[in-house]
Amino acid sequence: MSFLDFIGKLSTTLSFSITFGTVILYGALGEVLTEKGGNLNLGVPGIMYIGAIASLAGALKFEAAFASPNAILCILVALLCGFAASALAGLLYAFLTISLRTNQNVTGLTLTIFGTGIGNYIGGSLGSVGTVCATNTSAAMKDYIRPLAQWLDGLTDKLNIGSLLFRHGFMVYFGILLAIALWYFLTKTRTGLSLRAVGENAATADAAGLNVNKFKYLSTCIGAGISGLGGTFYVMEYIDGLWETSSTIEALGWLAVALVIFATWKPLRCIWGAYLFGILSWLYFLIPGLFNGSDKIFQMLPYLFTLIVLITVSLRRRKEDQPPAGLGIPYFREER
Repeated sequence: MSFLDFIGKLSTTLSFSITFGTVILYGALGEVLTEKGGNLNLGVPGIMYIGAIASLAGALKFEAAFASPNAILCILVALLCGFAASALAGLLYAFLTISLRTNQNVTGLTLTIFGTGIGNYIGGSLGSVGTVCATNTSAAMKDYIRPLAQWLDGLTDKLNIGSLLFRHGFMVYFGILLAIALWYFLTKTRTGLSLRAVGENAATADAAGLNVNKFKYLSTCIGAGISGLGGTFYVMEYIDGLWETSSTIEALGWLAVALVIFATWKPLRCIWGAYLFGILSWLYFLIPGLFNGSDKIFQMLPYLFTLIVLITVSLRRRKEDQPPAGLGIPYFREER
């Protein structure tokens, strides 16, 4: 393999990794917001399933209703359906864990099983299992807002630089902007700081006059909606408007949960952490033949890195790298 061939393959691998990592990024950002409010939602994989099938089904129904549906409206319908359905799943989780005080771990795992099941059930009804459910929305999401690399067309024939930096769908760039906005919200706004106070010590926040349940409900529902956009991005852009009955979305959901720990609950770290996870997962494409060509070793690497970070953070015990003190602890106002 020549040097230019290697550079071209490296660029392609990085481009795939960015797209792959964006799915994880949305799931992790939503979970960061949820956990900052003190709720540990292990239902992220199921929520991503719900966001994926809701966006695909919504886009298909919308396109079927019009002879020539507007591309931008198709995109908006897919995004709104994915976000709304995922937020409703978050509302169900919030009602069970906040109002009914069920165990957060059990409820989250149940939501994952429920979301996976309902996603595959509805996905199978859209057509024969494994058939392409091609949509105009998928094409629009992949091709919309990609003009930045036109002037690089001659150079990208070999090096794929434009493909690496500029030719992704708009949701890749929106995910980065969302991470920056979430960081600003949590660190620079009064509402964000109040939410963090609720996650650290709900009793103290309640005594200070904050509506603990309101903050927990909103952070859980909005966080679930953001996580669901990861599923929307996966089906509508990553796999071109298909539905698959494999467990890929569930695996990416668990990677999103791992990324929250890897990024030590910081939205900005989620950006490069998501892309690192993507690179580790696609490394087998760059180095074929390693470990007898098995990609399973590489799929294990993000979890291994997360474990190393978790051990390091536990040993260093820096307060800014620790999870919210009230994470996973139910709040009973009567016991305050």
